[in-house]
Amino acid sequence: MALLRKMARRLIIIGLLMLAQVAVLIVLALWIATSIPIVVAASWILGLIIVFWLVRKDEPSAYRIPWVIIIMGMPAIGGILYLIFEENPHIKRIDARINAEHNKLKDLLDGDIETSGMCGRMRGISRYVQTASSYRPYQNTSSKYYNFGEYMFEDMLIAMKNAKKFIFVEYFIIAESSMWDMVLEVLADKAAQGVDVRLIVDDLGGGSLFTRSYTKKVRANGVKVVRFNPMAPILSRFMNNRNHRKILIIDGQIAFNGGINISDEYINQCSRLGVWKDAGVRLEGDAVSAFTHMFIKIWNASCRASECIPDHSTYKNNGDFAPLSDGFIMPYDDSPLANEHLGENVYIDILNQARNYVYIFTPYLIISENMIYALKMAARRGIDVRIVTPGNGDSRTVHRLTRSYYGYLLKSGVRIYEYTPGMMHSKNFVSDDEIAVVGTINLDYRSLYLHFECATLLYKTRSIHDIKQDALNTFAESEEILLSDDKARLHDKMFDAFLRMFAALM
Repeated sequence: MALLRKMARRLIIIGLLMLAQVAVLIVLALWIATSIPIVVAASWILGLIIVFWLVRKDEPSAYRIPWVIIIMGMPAIGGILYLIFEENPHIKRIDARINAEHNKLKDLLDGDIETSGMCGRMRGISRYVQTASSYRPYQNTSSKYYNFGEYMFEDMLIAMKNAKKFIFVEYFIIAESSMWDMVLEVLADKAAQGVDVRLIVDDLGGGSLFTRSYTKKVRANGVKVVRFNPMAPILSRFMNNRNHRKILIIDGQIAFNGGINISDEYINQCSRLGVWKDAGVRLEGDAVSAFTHMFIKIWNASCRASECIPDHSTYKNNGDFAPLSDGFIMPYDDSPLANEHLGENVYIDILNQARNYVYIFTPYLIISENMIYALKMAARRGIDVRIVTPGNGDSRTVHRLTRSYYGYLLKSGVRIYEYTPGMMHSKNFVSDDEIAVVGTINLDYRSLYLHFECATLLYKTRSIHDIKQDALNTFAESEEILLSDDKARLHDKMFDAFLRMFAALM
């Protein structure tokens, strides 16, 4: 609760400063409108051009509609606001740095895909992910699934304590908590032993703790720190592009990925929302190298020049382990600066290719027309599609918006459950006993279009049985929502429609 209050205060201050900039622009526009008519005419023409550009742009309509409303509602200033907010040169510079780092990794990432043992479904999706992102499927990798954060955290601590070469830590939220105290103690101890310890924390999710002075204290313990995308009161779309990834890598041999941040509610040490249900995976083996490269890419694009990693290959695993694996594992990431909606497309492909069932965990259900269509079509084909959302959401407005999508899906045969013990924060897909995704990607616009994300795609691994069993157990302790429950009054429907117009910004 204290963390949310700190984040809210910070966002309010930054938001007020940004609104002040908007106010200045509006006042300037009104002055121009009364004194320089030719400029007003030019701004109208600019606004119309941008509206035409938005109509043909390959983005969800829910993201384009708010801008069309703003531009048509304020023709003298709307187009200028769009150019300032959406076409900021800072975005292009960051994008160029990330792409440059990714290009360095391509030779290390790219390789022929071993397709023997894959069905056509997996061959297709793995080819797509490799084409879109260069990441490929790996064998010689074991996986372990965790159905609650506290179980995963136990293994995270053990793995970090056994580190010999390096520890890479990358999280959206790192909050003042007993969980963070335990992590920092281990990181400081390993740094003192000569282990290379590096930490990336998003400046929105971790900014309440990682002030400049606190960051210096952490660095004084030997931990190299990057605050990703520092929040600033500047009109720029990039302020929306947060690093939502959660990755822990040890020696290039072990990696953890999932929905679990570093704060006590994620391990059920405290929670105002009841039981906090999260999920994650532990990988050991060759596939860990993909997560290592993901980390280095963001690190080098964001760090001080003196702390960059010039040779990526020095952080690869040494191969002195022999994990058992009976399937394929494919880590991948998704960038809001790319022209490919990789996270959403992988989910849609699973729905489109399903033969029997698709079970989904997500804390938010704020989805595009493409995702709605894929869910509805899968259910209409006779696929058992089930979605579990929270019984107690962490935001009333977002939870209400999530529920506004229920009716569309229930009418098509999608089954929806609410996790009544508390907060469902897992981000899982599992289908047909053979394919699953566990990672950081929610079914909402922020995860699918605005945030940096990552996930682990699993095919015919033993852990898939555990993921499915977790889904079945969760259905049993959740409340199924029926179509008869979806009864909203007219004014509620109108308010939901208003929220839906700005869903892409929530």
